[in-house]
Amino acid sequence: MIEQISSYVIPLLVLIVVCYGIYKKVNVYDVFVEGATESFDMVFTMFPCLLGMIFGINLFLKSDILNYVFTLLKPAFASLNVPTEIFPMMLLRPISGSSSLAILNNLFVTYGPDSLIGRLGSVIQGSTDTTFYILTLYFGSIGIKKIRYSLWAGLAADVIGIVSAILIVNCFFG
Repeated sequence: MIEQISSYVIPLLVLIVVCYGIYKKVNVYDVFVEGATESFDMVFTMFPCLLGMIFGINLFLKSDILNYVFTLLKPAFASLNVPTEIFPMMLLRPISGSSSLAILNNLFVTYGPDSLIGRLGSVIQGSTDTTFYILTLYFGSIGIKKIRYSLWAGLAADVIGIVSAILIVNCFFG
């Protein structure tokens, strides 16, 4: 039942927009073509920023620097009762949302969503953002070059979200 309803939502929404355009006496097709033409400019503006971000992320991930960072952080987090399995997600969340979501999915499969690790991963996923993605793609596509304060504010918010997640999950579920 739900699957049938969901398969009709988008065509129904398009039909409503077209009918509203006809009601307002707008040439719907010409406006659609004009919007599609404008989207090419936006894609060409965003593409170099997106390509640079993907290149940087792959360089970071393939350089094996994460293992060195994990080795340095392991003793500190062990004393704070933070599971080491959550490290990759904590480090990759500000860089890539899809990578952190894949890590969260693996944590769910391995430990279960109701485990301490699963809950901690969920709270980190919900309380942090993809800071580098936002700065690279959104700021770059509109031409903002001076991102220093935005970078520090975004990373500070991510650190606060991660620390808060650790404290809250350990308080309620630890």
